[in-house]
Amino acid sequence: MKKVEIEIAGLSYSHTQSGAYALVFNETEGNRRLPIIIGGTEAQAIAIELEEMTPSRPLTHDLFKSFAEEFQFTVQEVIIYNLIEGIFFAKLICKNKEGNSVEIDSRTSDAVAIAVRFSCPIYTYEFILTSAGIILEEEDGEDFEGADKESTEPTTEAPIEIEKANPESKKTIEELEEELNQAIEDEDYEKASKLRDTINNRNAN
Repeated sequence: MKKVEIEIAGLSYSHTQSGAYALVFNETEGNRRLPIIIGGTEAQAIAIELEEMTPSRPLTHDLFKSFAEEFQFTVQEVIIYNLIEGIFFAKLICKNKEGNSVEIDSRTSDAVAIAVRFSCPIYTYEFILTSAGIILEEEDGEDFEGADKESTEPTTEAPIEIEKANPESKKTIEELEEELNQAIEDEDYEKASKLRDTINNRNAN
């Protein structure tokens, strides 16, 4: 089967499912997008890495990477290889220190969270893009709420586009940065992401 490389295009709140996110992929050489609904925890794990935040303690996917590096194996690529009744299936293609290739089955959200930490490519197959992809006619902002789910319960996957907080105009940059540091220390990464966006917007003006 023909593999098609895809890349994370966006991550945004789902307006139809509470606590869920829409993870959207772009076809690297084409105009199709592949949206997948994932859970908040996994979305947060992906967003933290994409936004280059450092949690106070390692998250599960960070632990996986540390474990892999300690035992000298690496993740070479991630493949979203099947779609059955609205559920996406993924696997990690790994290589151990002897040079042997190993495939590990994974939830799509976990596979993507690991892929961004190893900076490895993500692929899917043509039949999945044909059945679940959206063809973009123009870049005018799409509603991805019709995306298939990774599982029957919303679980998680961008440049990241987490819904941004309104600028807190009464607070100084110093106060916002103090809140940002506290949010990271408290492991409240959703709040930290919004504060970081607010600070960046304020500095750009």
